[in-house]
Amino acid sequence: MINRMIVVQYDDWAGIPRTLVFEPTVPDGSAEAPFYRNLRKLIDKVPGGHLVEKLVLKYFNEPGDVLTQLGLAPEDIDFCTFDHLHVQDPRMILGSAEVIDGEFAPRQPLFGHARMLVHSRELATLQSLHPMQWAWYVDGGLGGVDPAKFVTFDGDIELGPGIALLWTPGHTDGNHSLVINTSDGVWVSSENGICLDNWQPELSKIPGVRRYHEVFGREICPNANTLEDSLDQYDSMVKEKTLADPCQADPRWLQILPSTELAPWKRFWPVVPTYVHGGIEYGEIKAVAR
Repeated sequence: MINRMIVVQYDDWAGIPRTLVFEPTVPDGSAEAPFYRNLRKLIDKVPGGHLVEKLVLKYFNEPGDVLTQLGLAPEDIDFCTFDHLHVQDPRMILGSAEVIDGEFAPRQPLFGHARMLVHSRELATLQSLHPMQWAWYVDGGLGGVDPAKFVTFDGDIELGPGIALLWTPGHTDGNHSLVINTSDGVWVSSENGICLDNWQPELSKIPGVRRYHEVFGREICPNANTLEDSLDQYDSMVKEKTLADPCQADPRWLQILPSTELAPWKRFWPVVPTYVHGGIEYGEIKAVAR
């Protein structure tokens, strides 16, 4: 699967230019989630495990490198957000006054004075993990983080004309989706699915996915690691489908971008996405004078 980061520049309701970074995943932080930490131990034990890892693992960009490529500096970022905090370590983004294990000095913020937009229920989950949620969250990820760095919200919020964070609970209690209105219509991004096949199983060529739709009569196929409430997630994915516009290149498909997407690599056939939008690009990213 490939993590997708989206940079959006917009004017807020006061007309002030803002820059939002959606899904700035830092691999070193995610590796500390128990699920991945245990996977690492397994790879270390299996003969030839590291060769397999090299075959299936590829690093593209670190979040800071992407900003440099776009001509942005850390101080240009106003806000960052994740659709949910599975395997995310806020210390990697917001910095920490404490020294993280294995490091030698307090970690500095990745995006200067940027604050993290997070649903109040999602932050509450990370503050007090349930044993059933433990494997997918970075325990201690809030250590030394200034609480003022978080901007919490409930329900749906509009950040400005044409951009909103839509509360889509189910996968986690505080899961939310990025919704942006463009010249091609509305796009929605979240990790409620890992490919368009999840939202439109009737068009899927992945073995079992289309049959799941036909046998059970379900209009979506949720991802598999939902811990909280799959019923809510089902409704949330229908909500996303309702808001997303048809794709300009192929109107059969909706403009939904999985924030973590199944890689379209042929060597994993037949478990490859039936259709992939790729990245999206509108307008021009510019550094804003403060």
